[in-house]
Amino acid sequence: MGLNEKLRLGVNIDHVATVRNARGGAYPDPLRAAKIAEAAGADGITAHLREDRRHISDADIEGLMDVLSVPLNFEMAATDEMQKIALRHKPHAVCIVPEKREERTTEGGLEVAREENKLAHFIAPLREAGSRVSIFIAADARQIEAANRIGAEVIELHTGAYCDAFAEGEAAAAEMELKKLKEMSAFAHSLGLEVHAGHGLTYDTVSPVAAFPEVRELNIGHFLIGEAIFLGLEPAIREMREMMDAARAGAAG
Repeated sequence: MGLNEKLRLGVNIDHVATVRNARGGAYPDPLRAAKIAEAAGADGITAHLREDRRHISDADIEGLMDVLSVPLNFEMAATDEMQKIALRHKPHAVCIVPEKREERTTEGGLEVAREENKLAHFIAPLREAGSRVSIFIAADARQIEAANRIGAEVIELHTGAYCDAFAEGEAAAAEMELKKLKEMSAFAHSLGLEVHAGHGLTYDTVSPVAAFPEVRELNIGHFLIGEAIFLGLEPAIREMREMMDAARAGAAG
């Protein structure tokens, strides 16, 4: 895994489905959003099929598998139902995330160290089916080591604590979280893991994370869908793509 490869952008379309489901109809269509994201420079599409189906639906996953020409990153909880769906569709990537029904979004990273044996058995069939398995975790050495031991090929570092601290004007806390993300990106890379990052990233917070040479992919959704209300989806994504590329080029230079 080289450190000079292009930084990939995965666009999460979950909240296009949230808006659709608010009225119970078919509009706006997440599949249309996915195709626009592709045209705007997304390298992949992320969709989280939650157990309660609060946004993305089973039909959305079926449709995405049919229409996408870029890889699908299928986010899911470690449940038997979701494993069966993933094994049926065999998406390019499967990202295992924590999920509690009462959450508005995915809060915190997966507790891998405590569930090591269970998760190792859970992800084995997914890997055998040809999906790349990613684990969504906090920037914590113990969790990274556990993810490596269970056979995950990829980790996605949770950037929410950094983004929250930045949004709240807590500069020292944001800097501390950013330092942790940087150190743990390097640590995970040293173990041979591919490093992704995401959660809460905005135009204001993306550049420092995009500059980490070990990070290969950023997954960004809610902010882009929100910004699309004001700019349009394609310009919102293009702006993010340009900021990521500029941060990467600046770090390399």
